[in-house]
Amino acid sequence: MRKEKHHKGWNEIKTNDSWAIFKIMGEFVNGYEKLSKIGPCVSIFGSARTKPDNKYYKQAESIAKSIVESGYGVITGGGPGIMEAGNKGAHLGGGTSVGLNIDLPFEQHDNPYIDPDKSLDFDYFFVRKVMFVKYSQGFVVMPGGFGTLDELFEALTLIQTHKIEKFPIILVGTDFWEGLLEWIKKTLLITFGNISAEDLNLIHLVDTEEEVIDILDAFYKESDLKPNF
Repeated sequence: MRKEKHHKGWNEIKTNDSWAIFKIMGEFVNGYEKLSKIGPCVSIFGSARTKPDNKYYKQAESIAKSIVESGYGVITGGGPGIMEAGNKGAHLGGGTSVGLNIDLPFEQHDNPYIDPDKSLDFDYFFVRKVMFVKYSQGFVVMPGGFGTLDELFEALTLIQTHKIEKFPIILVGTDFWEGLLEWIKKTLLITFGNISAEDLNLIHLVDTEEEVIDILDAFYKESDLKPNF
């Protein structure tokens, strides 16, 4: 009885998985069609829990405004917190403001600063991550939680393994990021040898919006702007 019930449940799951392929394909097609028109953009990541009176919210807004004034658009996860700040700064700067929203049971909801024709909704994190990486010409990573770290290490891994071209990955906030970078250097590199010394060069640690813009401008004076794959 127990084995038969388990077998039936497993088959039902497999059938549902097969039909889910069409939903996944639909998210990819919709994302590709909309984002292929946006032009060069920089993604801004950070916590959905960051409040408007937080210094990093204000800094993300200012950075986003400077980014669009420098000729790039801004892509965020489309939700509140740092994402809202990024879209707000892009909106106030009169530039492209893209939101890739994810359906979650908590935290996430669309913010009002996304361009109406550039707001996309996703059920699948992995589809959303493809869109971030494919159409971003740089990552600006503000303090955040697991989702922010997920995006950060996804980009680092793809660049390290040469699956995508190198682009700037900029961590903003020494007080937040230096502990992680110290652990990466001491534990991953020196103690265990699990990365190469040159991998550390993929990451920039800064504290000001001027440093962010200088890194982006310096890199793209020598690089072509195109989708990553």
